[in-house]
Amino acid sequence: MTRFPRTHRDDVLIAVTGLLGGVLLWGLGLHITPGRDFLPPWVTLVPLAVTAFLELLRRTCPRAALPVGTLAVVADQFTHGNLATVLMFTDLMYAAVVYGTPASARRIPVVSGLATVAVTIAALAWYRRPEALLLGVVTGLVSFAPAVTGATLRNHRQAAEAARLRAEQTALLAEIDRGQAIVAERSRMARELHDMVANHLSAIAIHSTAALSLGEPKASADALAVIRENSVQGLAEMRRLIGLLRDTGGADREPAVAPSLDGLDALLGQVRTVGADSGLAFVLDDGREAGGRLPAPVEMAAYRIVQESLTNALKHASPGTVTVSLAHTDRRLTVRVTSPYGERPGPRAPGSGAGLVGMRERVTLLDGTLEAGPVTAADGTKTWQVRAQLPAEDDTELFA
Repeated sequence: MTRFPRTHRDDVLIAVTGLLGGVLLWGLGLHITPGRDFLPPWVTLVPLAVTAFLELLRRTCPRAALPVGTLAVVADQFTHGNLATVLMFTDLMYAAVVYGTPASARRIPVVSGLATVAVTIAALAWYRRPEALLLGVVTGLVSFAPAVTGATLRNHRQAAEAARLRAEQTALLAEIDRGQAIVAERSRMARELHDMVANHLSAIAIHSTAALSLGEPKASADALAVIRENSVQGLAEMRRLIGLLRDTGGADREPAVAPSLDGLDALLGQVRTVGADSGLAFVLDDGREAGGRLPAPVEMAAYRIVQESLTNALKHASPGTVTVSLAHTDRRLTVRVTSPYGERPGPRAPGSGAGLVGMRERVTLLDGTLEAGPVTAADGTKTWQVRAQLPAEDDTELFA
C-alpha cells in the first residue's frame, strides 16, 4: 500500500491563512481586476481554492504544484482577481525552487526570467504605451523574484550542508589521526620500557639463578650484590619513564635527558660487571670523529639498539668478546654489535623476541636498515651480528 508524504504543519497553516484571507478580500469586494463582469463573482473563489490546496503540496510535490498553480493564477486574471491567489502562487514558485529537484532549481529561475521578458515585450507591442512596462514588472515580482530568492536560499543551504560535511570529515580524520597517534605513542612507550629495564631484569634473572644453583657463600653474595645493583638501576630507569608519562607542565620540573651515544661507556661498564661471571668481555670501537654531534633521535635510537644488543648478548652469547662498533660516514651512522655465537654454559634468561621487534621499529621510523643474525667468518668462527644503518647528518655542519 502506497503511503503519501505527510503534509507539513507550516504548509497547512499557509494554505488555511491564504484561503481565509482570500475569502475575506472577496467578501469585502477587494479585487485586483474589477470590472470583468463576463463571469459570475463567485468564480474568483475557484482559483483561490485550487491555489490554497496546492499550498498543501508545496513541500511534498513541488513539481506538480507549480504548473497547476500557474494555470490557476492565469485563470484568476480572467475573473475579478484575488490578491491572495497571486501571493500564494509566488510562494509556490519559491517552494518549487527550494524543495524541488536540483534540475528544477536551475531551470525555474531561467524560465521565469525569460517569461518576464516575453510578457514585457508582448505588453509593449500590444498596448504601445510606457505603462505596459508595469505588466512586466508585476510578472517579474510574481514569478522571477521568488524563484531567484528560492535559488539563493537553496544555494546557502547547500553551502551550509557542504560545510557541515567537511567539518564531520575533518573531525573524523582528526579522530583517526588521534587514534594513530595513541597507537604510535603506546608503541614508543613499549619500546622505551623494554629498552630501559630489559638488561637490568636479564641480569637479575641470570644472577638469581646462579645464586640459587651455587653452593658457595661468597659466589652467592657476589650474585646478590649484582642483583641489588641492577634492581636499583632498573628502579631509577622506571622512575624516569614514569616522569616522562606524567604531566611535566610545572615550571620547576626539569625535562628528562634522553640517552645518547655519550653514555655508551657507562653502559658497557654496567654490562661488564654483569657479564663477568659468564665469561663475556665487552669492547667499544668508536670510529666517529671527535666532537661530532648527531640528531637526538638518531643518537637515542643508536643507544637503544646497542643496549638491546648487549642485553641479548648477556642472555644468549657464549663466552668471548662482545664488540660494539660505531662509524659515521657518508652521512650515515653504522652501529654494529658482534657477540660470540654458540652453546653457552650456565644459566640463561628467557627471551620473548620483543627486543628485536623494538629495534626494527626504531630503525624504520628513521628510514634506516637493520640486519640481525648469525655470521660465519673466513676462519669458520660464528658470531651473532646486529648491524643498523641510520641516516644522520652531523649537527656541526649546520653551524659551519
